[in-house]
Amino acid sequence: MTSTITTPVSTTYAVAGMSCGHCKATLTRVIGELDGVTGVDVQVGSGLVTVTAAAEPDDAVIAEVVDEAGYELTGRV
Repeated sequence: MTSTITTPVSTTYAVAGMSCGHCKATLTRVIGELDGVTGVDVQVGSGLVTVTAAAEPDDAVIAEVVDEAGYELTGRV
Protein backbone atom coordinates (compact mmCIF):
# COMPACT_ATOMS: atom_id res chain seq x y z
CA MET A 1 0.00 0.00 0.00
CA THR A 2 1.50 3.28 -1.11
CA SER A 3 0.61 6.48 0.63
CA THR A 4 0.91 9.79 -1.20
CA ILE A 5 1.35 12.86 0.91
CA THR A 6 0.73 16.12 -0.88
CA THR A 7 2.14 19.33 0.44
CA PRO A 8 -0.27 22.27 0.22
CA VAL A 9 0.75 25.08 -2.13
CA SER A 10 0.47 28.71 -0.96
CA THR A 11 0.23 31.46 -3.56
CA THR A 12 -0.01 35.17 -2.77
CA TYR A 13 -1.87 37.59 -5.02
CA ALA A 14 -2.14 41.39 -5.05
CA VAL A 15 -5.80 42.47 -5.08
CA ALA A 16 -6.96 46.06 -5.61
CA GLY A 17 -10.16 47.52 -4.22
CA MET A 18 -10.23 46.02 -0.71
CA SER A 19 -10.92 48.46 2.09
CA CYS A 20 -12.77 46.80 4.98
CA GLY A 21 -13.78 43.68 6.86
CA HIS A 22 -16.65 43.08 4.43
CA CYS A 23 -14.09 42.90 1.59
CA LYS A 24 -12.08 40.36 3.58
CA ALA A 25 -15.14 38.22 4.33
CA THR A 26 -16.34 38.31 0.72
CA LEU A 27 -12.99 37.29 -0.77
CA THR A 28 -12.44 34.62 1.88
CA ARG A 29 -15.82 33.11 1.00
CA VAL A 30 -15.66 33.24 -2.82
CA ILE A 31 -12.08 32.00 -3.10
CA GLY A 32 -12.61 29.43 -0.36
CA GLU A 33 -15.50 27.88 -2.33
CA LEU A 34 -13.16 26.91 -5.21
CA ASP A 35 -12.25 23.25 -5.64
CA GLY A 36 -8.98 22.35 -3.97
CA VAL A 37 -8.69 25.54 -1.90
CA THR A 38 -7.97 24.71 1.76
CA GLY A 39 -7.30 28.19 3.11
CA VAL A 40 -7.57 31.90 2.30
CA ASP A 41 -5.75 34.67 4.19
CA VAL A 42 -6.85 38.21 3.23
CA GLN A 43 -4.74 41.16 4.39
CA VAL A 44 -6.84 44.24 3.62
CA GLY A 45 -4.15 46.76 4.63
CA SER A 46 -1.49 45.39 2.31
CA GLY A 47 -3.89 44.29 -0.44
CA LEU A 48 -2.57 40.73 -0.34
CA VAL A 49 -4.52 37.48 -0.54
CA THR A 50 -2.75 34.20 0.16
CA VAL A 51 -4.48 31.11 -1.20
CA THR A 52 -3.54 27.68 0.13
CA ALA A 53 -4.60 24.79 -2.07
CA ALA A 54 -3.96 21.10 -2.61
CA ALA A 55 -2.25 21.94 -5.93
CA GLU A 56 -1.05 25.00 -7.83
CA PRO A 57 -4.11 27.29 -8.22
CA ASP A 58 -5.35 28.37 -11.64
CA ASP A 59 -4.67 32.11 -11.75
CA ALA A 60 -7.44 32.67 -14.31
CA VAL A 61 -10.05 31.03 -12.06
CA ILE A 62 -8.87 33.02 -9.02
CA ALA A 63 -8.94 36.25 -11.07
CA GLU A 64 -12.45 35.47 -12.32
CA VAL A 65 -14.00 35.00 -8.86
CA VAL A 66 -12.13 38.04 -7.50
CA ASP A 67 -13.42 40.13 -10.43
CA GLU A 68 -16.98 38.83 -10.02
CA ALA A 69 -16.82 39.86 -6.35
CA GLY A 70 -15.99 43.44 -7.40
CA TYR A 71 -12.22 43.51 -6.89
CA GLU A 72 -9.23 43.32 -9.22
CA LEU A 73 -6.49 40.72 -9.05
CA THR A 74 -3.39 42.60 -10.21
CA GLY A 75 -0.93 39.70 -10.14
CA ARG A 76 1.10 37.27 -8.08
CA VAL A 77 3.46 38.57 -5.43
